[in-house]
Amino acid sequence: MHTIDPSTGKKIKSYAQTSRTKVDDILKNAQKSFLMWRSFSFKDRGFMFKQVGGFLRTHEDRYASLMALEMGKPLSQGKGEIEKCAQLCDFYADYTDEFLSDHEIKTDAVKSYVTYDPLGIILAVMPWNFPFWQVFRCAVPAMMAGNAVILKHASNVCGCAIEIENIFKEIGFPRQLFSNVIVPSEKVKDLIEHPLIAAVSLTGSTQAGKSIATHAGGVLKKCVLELGGSDPYIVLEDADIDHAVSKCVASRMINAGQSCISAKRFIIVDSAFKEFEEKFVSQMQLQRMGLPTYEGIDLGPLARHDLRDSLQAQVQKSINQGARLILGGKIPDDRGAFYPPTVLTNVKSGMVAYTQELFGPVASLLKVKDEKEAIKVANDTVFGLGSAIFTGDLARAERLSHELEAGACFVNDLVRSDQRLPFGGIKQSGYGRELSRDGIKEFVNIKTVYIK
Repeated sequence: MHTIDPSTGKKIKSYAQTSRTKVDDILKNAQKSFLMWRSFSFKDRGFMFKQVGGFLRTHEDRYASLMALEMGKPLSQGKGEIEKCAQLCDFYADYTDEFLSDHEIKTDAVKSYVTYDPLGIILAVMPWNFPFWQVFRCAVPAMMAGNAVILKHASNVCGCAIEIENIFKEIGFPRQLFSNVIVPSEKVKDLIEHPLIAAVSLTGSTQAGKSIATHAGGVLKKCVLELGGSDPYIVLEDADIDHAVSKCVASRMINAGQSCISAKRFIIVDSAFKEFEEKFVSQMQLQRMGLPTYEGIDLGPLARHDLRDSLQAQVQKSINQGARLILGGKIPDDRGAFYPPTVLTNVKSGMVAYTQELFGPVASLLKVKDEKEAIKVANDTVFGLGSAIFTGDLARAERLSHELEAGACFVNDLVRSDQRLPFGGIKQSGYGRELSRDGIKEFVNIKTVYIK
């Protein structure tokens, strides 16, 4: 497997695939370590994860540089990603005991309670867009609950995958309790079916989710799926437009628009549309594109050239269907996989920009007459990951939040993952939850113990 610098198109490094024999050895060692690790107290596990957090902070510059090289993330965003991983380690180190301690329930028994036992080895199939955060978001709660984790990372971030594995080695976790395997996507089915894999977590496309769910269902193994999104951001007539524009642009441009929970469809009521459009386009024009290692850059290249080309095809098809291009939309004359901030307006139902996820810095502006139509348009999607509402009336926003079909609704702010809050979607954005008290319970056996 090869990693390619998306800024230049040049090969970085080649990696040998992990053989089936080696995979078997890794899984056998992971199982042995799991049987030992499950006996560790929450306090002892937490102590080790506190060390992981400190190690991440110490080496954040190196990890941010690696992300910039392998998938084009600007250095400042990479450093923020590493800090977020460190905070996650601290969070579960501090709260797992509270989340997973035995819960006594009064019955006619002498003693009855619920306990939370780990399942075994969790297969983590992770994407390239947040190469460290996505892995830690899955692995930290799973391991704090007592499980082992085997990582199958995206092929274009093999270097990041190896560095993450090295962190757990450096801290002194049991041998191969966390391990990385380098295998192509077509081999994931074999991993899922391996008798030592207990469950699967995937962050990826909806199509990948369907494939994983099919294979996991075939062998009756639980899976958690965090998939694509086409998040609607509703801007009502009483919103602070300057604030709304600031948050909407920030959300659309995170990671060069390559985020499942970034804003993609902006639904604005008629009376606020003109002002929003003008200010939104103005702010998008100010976004600075360049090499991810440069200071002050807002977006680097997309992660791969084929992704850039697919995005351009979606934009062009939307234009052919009647959308109006008012900013960007043209591939720069550059060797890298760069794509400029782009804005489409006059976006209607049935267009590609309306129905599909545009994974890049492309915003779709939709005009509606009132809040009722805004909710209807927001829900008119196969996705259901995040959503946001901008309004000066908080009671109104809270009422409308219950009508939105999504795993999260943020009011007057951009949608983001927060270790204190459950994260996940509905419909074709997946099922199950990560993070918070809810996320750590996804990969445990919620067991009733009844003594009489």
